[in-house]
Amino acid sequence: MASRSSSPVFVLGCPRSGTTLLYHMLFSAGDFAVYHAETHVFNLLAPRFGNLAVRANRERLMDVWLQTDYFRRTGLEPDEIKAQVLAECSTAGDFLRIVMESMSRKQNARRWAECTPEHLLYLHQIKKSIPEALVVHVIRDGRDVAMSLARQRWIRTFPWDSGRDLMAAAMYWKWLVKRGRELGRALGADYLEVRFEDLNLRPQESLTTIGAFIDHELDYEKIVKVGLGSVSQPNTSFGGKDDKDQAFNPVGRWHSLPPQPMALLQSLLGEFLQELGYEVTGEHSRSLSLAARASLYPAWFTTKHWLRSHTPLGRFVDTGLLQSRIGSR
Repeated sequence: MASRSSSPVFVLGCPRSGTTLLYHMLFSAGDFAVYHAETHVFNLLAPRFGNLAVRANRERLMDVWLQTDYFRRTGLEPDEIKAQVLAECSTAGDFLRIVMESMSRKQNARRWAECTPEHLLYLHQIKKSIPEALVVHVIRDGRDVAMSLARQRWIRTFPWDSGRDLMAAAMYWKWLVKRGRELGRALGADYLEVRFEDLNLRPQESLTTIGAFIDHELDYEKIVKVGLGSVSQPNTSFGGKDDKDQAFNPVGRWHSLPPQPMALLQSLLGEFLQELGYEVTGEHSRSLSLAARASLYPAWFTTKHWLRSHTPLGRFVDTGLLQSRIGSR
């Protein structure tokens, strides 16, 4: 097994929680293979192509993957990586390891990191196929996450909830973070939770904790000086450093919400936010009708994830998603 100082690092969390920021900080720190994309190996590729121990499935995977930006951003030679995958791959973890280690060798990097937020739901599969993997779970205030997700309309509402994007986004954050924490605790010393707010407000302190966990020097001054990706160009849905006469601050945006949506978020997320150590202001009780409506979302998210992961429906994931879905979250 690889030593901790060369083990792969998975930077995961709910979308819009700052996973990309930390991922790019690792790049900027040096000695990590630089790959400006999510891989979607466990949540898209594995369900789409099935058991990779079957050579025909590996061939289908490579025929599609080599036509995508996911491959083009690796900088690898298509014939070489295809031959290695066909010869050595039998699981999704094998495929990811082969690709990322090939990039590391090409870039003379000691290790690699991965940053597909939804892979938080696949920690069991990740650790089974990549036992030395280290997982950093970035957690951000769910009120800020819900605002960002709703702004981009990433989480679909039920037909009868049209216009309630904020509610659906809030419930998605709560569901995903809860499930991720449950799965993460099973990893013991190979799992670390990091607060997005600490990463922004006390960056060196937070990076020192992360650095000790992954056994890698993370010097904030060096990271800012190198400034790859979102370290120097914030990945935000609310405007960045160039907004007129306004300093960029991604922490606590929920304070600017009007009373009604703020009350909605407090009622939906209040108890869980407090469990995570976030301050909750005002009342956060909710009506029975709101509770019943909101409770449908976690059940639907769980069902949809199970169908994708455990049934043939997973084979019908839209291949178009693999053509250009380069997430920056």
